[in-house]
Amino acid sequence: MRAVRIHETSGPQGLRVDTLDDPSPLAGEVLVEVKAAGVNFPDVLLSYGKYQFKPPTPFIPGGEAAGIVRAVGSGVESVKPGDRVAFTGIHGSFAELVTTPEVTCVRIPDEVSFDVAAATLLTYLTTFHALVDRAAIQKGDTLLVLGAAGGVGVSAIQLGKWLGARVIAAASTDEKIVFCKEQGADEGINYAKEDLKERVKAITGGAGANVVYDAVGGSYSEAALRATAWEGRYLVIGFASGDIPKIPLNLVLLKGCQIVGVFWGQFAMRDPARNRKNGERVFEWVREGKLKPHVDDKIPFERASEALLRMAERKVKGKILLVP
Repeated sequence: MRAVRIHETSGPQGLRVDTLDDPSPLAGEVLVEVKAAGVNFPDVLLSYGKYQFKPPTPFIPGGEAAGIVRAVGSGVESVKPGDRVAFTGIHGSFAELVTTPEVTCVRIPDEVSFDVAAATLLTYLTTFHALVDRAAIQKGDTLLVLGAAGGVGVSAIQLGKWLGARVIAAASTDEKIVFCKEQGADEGINYAKEDLKERVKAITGGAGANVVYDAVGGSYSEAALRATAWEGRYLVIGFASGDIPKIPLNLVLLKGCQIVGVFWGQFAMRDPARNRKNGERVFEWVREGKLKPHVDDKIPFERASEALLRMAERKVKGKILLVP
């Protein structure tokens, strides 16, 4: 089989396509023929050796994919050869054939394409865990989304709206704000040229945002925390800016708010059955048209470095896919 591998953690340029032996599923595992794989920001971090997990090189990156089950190991009961499935993991998805634990596999509804399926699970499950499990978002809440034009940002806009929130999308260009409104955002803030805190306060009549979804970090985090409402929930999703902010904790006291960590990958490992049920619910909403994952581009394995560079430079709207 062919697979994209990271040979040195020097960034996206360290990727190349190799020919490897075909894998076989062990007990409890499923062998999937990959039709499309989603590219996500953790793949960029993995290429630099900056993710929470650091596999030894060479290794195959890729945290999600969709395809057809070709074989199953002993003890597997929930899927069979020929089934259409999507799955997630820490790495390993940028390959023509992938073995993955049975519990990571979620059946794809017939109405959902492989491309859409490959652009769904990692981002929408992260956001479902964030908004539902961690923030307990309520109908009528105001949700502020930082980095709203990216993969997790789009999922936060769409899930926030579906769950009844008023969504304020914050992004770095006017073009991205237009895109976010097309995805369902009620309001938009270009935080490259507008004062984030003051604009949120103006939009909310001084009340602030009940829930802040921060996948960016860096210099915008403190401003967003200052724009958080009384008893708000500030969700720490990630640090796409590359900088981990230092927060004045007196703001948490003065606002009576919560700073809530969202480590979806660890949640999925600790409670895979619950995570799988969340995935089934998300796919049902995609099937019904309530959620619409956005695929920005499809790129062949040979151009994997380009895909990760575009992610690193924040030039992707929604999701970009790698295809064998």
